[in-house]
Amino acid sequence: MDQHATDLLTDWSALRAGIPPVWARYTDLVVERASGSWIETTDGQRYLDYTCGIGVTNTGHAHPRVVAAIVEQAARGLHLQQNIVYHQPGLELHRRLPERFPNAKADTAYGLFLSNSGAEAVEAAVKLAKVVTRRPVVVAFRGGFHGRTHGAMALTSSSVKYRAHFEPLMGGVHFAPYPYPLRMGGSEAALATTLAAIEELFATVVAPDDVAAFLVEPVLGEGGYVVPPDGFLPALRATADRHGILLAVDEVQSGYARTGRFFATSWTDATPDIVIMAKGIASGLPLSGILAPRALLDQLGPGSHGGTYGGNAVACAAALATLDVIDDEGLSERAHRLGERLAVALREMTRARTSVAEVRGRGMMIGIEFADPGALTPRPDLAKGLLAEAMARNLLLLTCGTYGQVVRIIPPLVTTEEEIDLALGIIGEALQAIGA
Repeated sequence: MDQHATDLLTDWSALRAGIPPVWARYTDLVVERASGSWIETTDGQRYLDYTCGIGVTNTGHAHPRVVAAIVEQAARGLHLQQNIVYHQPGLELHRRLPERFPNAKADTAYGLFLSNSGAEAVEAAVKLAKVVTRRPVVVAFRGGFHGRTHGAMALTSSSVKYRAHFEPLMGGVHFAPYPYPLRMGGSEAALATTLAAIEELFATVVAPDDVAAFLVEPVLGEGGYVVPPDGFLPALRATADRHGILLAVDEVQSGYARTGRFFATSWTDATPDIVIMAKGIASGLPLSGILAPRALLDQLGPGSHGGTYGGNAVACAAALATLDVIDDEGLSERAHRLGERLAVALREMTRARTSVAEVRGRGMMIGIEFADPGALTPRPDLAKGLLAEAMARNLLLLTCGTYGQVVRIIPPLVTTEEEIDLALGIIGEALQAIGA
């Protein structure tokens, strides 16, 4: 290799300039390696990564058991396409994942369809709902994020930046407000507001017997890490049953032990019809899927849906190892226990800070919302400031919320108590630095 090529490989600023700006960036870090809760950059800096790849590396970066499974399967075969052959990791995953269907009914057989990304899984769920019900409409919820493909984008309303300049989008989509206790007068009022809005939607805009599915996040993700009232999903299930509507839960960000249960839906007694999953499913490899009763899944005829890379053999091997790690290391219980510890500490830390409107979350899915007191005017400047001050102290965090006013904390579920203490200390210093 000539000297020019060698220099080019280490001129990270020049290489970064070649990346299109469509990738909105949180940092300019160039990573050399990552392990557990930490990433290390090419200049030797170590950062505590509480972004988790946006809720993907639930088992931590490069968990040894996941890496071993990837290496073993890669040596056996990288791409064994689903239309052509069966592969062993895929067959095993089709057996094991349906066993985790939330609030499963004892007399129901469940099945799995595998794809590549969260958006693709959402598309699969919508297609399934339309095929099963022979109805054209989907009702989604304000603040929801379901992806950036054209159909998934039509279902997304967490921020206009995801939809702007792409109209017209897929038709047959209507929205109801997501129950947001902080901004709707508490849990009881929020639930009443949402249910009344659904009834008004059915009375004024769309007939319920035209609705194929409700599509909803059990915990709002990009929209602000909002935990709905406990009665929300059961009430939505009851409304769906009255009108023959399917209930599809988007567990892309809230699933895989993130909230202290394998699926966040299991915090309620509501049984969904379709479960959408991605992110944590394979600890970082591209994989997604939907779970549904076989009686529904089997109505998708051969060739009516699919994809070249869906259910990739190496990704399926990683997914099996991920399930083993979650079970053997008790990551659901760990997320619940350590998440409670983190949330309690953050609430105590921010109790006297009037610009912190709320610390909320479930398990290791925690948000800090910044707003002016009284009117609750969003303060994205404070959220952005906290991220900058935290990063200056080698802690990586993310924002969310329609206005970017919420800081989200998404630790890997293998993080240690010492790492949590370190993160809390940095957040406390960052809050002090921004004068929140």
